[in-house]
Amino acid sequence: MRRLCIGSLAAAGLLLTGGMALDYAKQRDATAIPAARSVPVTKLQAARQSSSDLEVGGELAGLPPGVTRYITREDLLTLPQVTYTVSDDSNFTGATKISGVPLEDLARSLGAAPQAAMVVAICDDKYRANYPREYVAAHHPLLVLAVNGQPPSSWPKDSEGHGYDMGPYMISHPIFKPSFKIFSHADEPQVPWGVVRIEFRNENTVFGAILPRARHAATPLVKAGYRIAQQNCFRCHNMGREGGQKSGTPWLVLSAWAMASPEYFAAYVRDPQSKNPLAEMPGNSGYDDATVGALINYFGTFSPYSPEDKP
Repeated sequence: MRRLCIGSLAAAGLLLTGGMALDYAKQRDATAIPAARSVPVTKLQAARQSSSDLEVGGELAGLPPGVTRYITREDLLTLPQVTYTVSDDSNFTGATKISGVPLEDLARSLGAAPQAAMVVAICDDKYRANYPREYVAAHHPLLVLAVNGQPPSSWPKDSEGHGYDMGPYMISHPIFKPSFKIFSHADEPQVPWGVVRIEFRNENTVFGAILPRARHAATPLVKAGYRIAQQNCFRCHNMGREGGQKSGTPWLVLSAWAMASPEYFAAYVRDPQSKNPLAEMPGNSGYDDATVGALINYFGTFSPYSPEDKP
């Protein structure tokens, strides 16, 4: 499932699953498809050759920041591939075989600049999924090139029943085990579909746009709310040029809601459609008061008044 915005929260109280790296290594060794060749950076094209080309941007070695390049599906298929049978990806019903390029390999193969360790996947509807170094190391996401051995034209439609194509690219995992939990919600898989662009970014630059502000920024609730919002809200809501733009509701509007009407904000994050019938975020999130309170405290730092300052 990709269309989660504010709804789908997660953060601190790290429950790192110690056996995950070993399980992944065993599975990858058992299912990897041999492929020794990597695509040279010179294979990145300055102009699109086909509608199936993947846009590549952000910070690429030897190129000015912000430059966009393109890589064909055929060239992506020459990169080292892995194949897994997944059973816990909400985009599919039942066990499904997926093949593709691990994001850590993609960054090396396409010439990500040394400081650009974060991968950002951008979808055709302006939804974004962020993959910081910690997430990649824990979950080993991969850019999917084939589903059950088939190209995007034969992939199943979106799991939410809209009949949307899930190509040209999507992202999945060999297996997902939550790596942290805060209050009522655990770490969730970032499994976007309709991916059209990959950016290699400096994590501090991207997340720096939404660092908590004001004098209460260091409080535990604000820190927890920041971690929650960083992983989830940032997928659909933007702060300036950073973050997703799917929702059309920017960061500072969320801040205004959190401060002017905490009750409205709480109802919105628990069941968005109760406040906006057109919202695509799922309802009945199950967020407890502590989780919602952390978000209110965090978003309040972008207001002239922090929550503790309100009369």
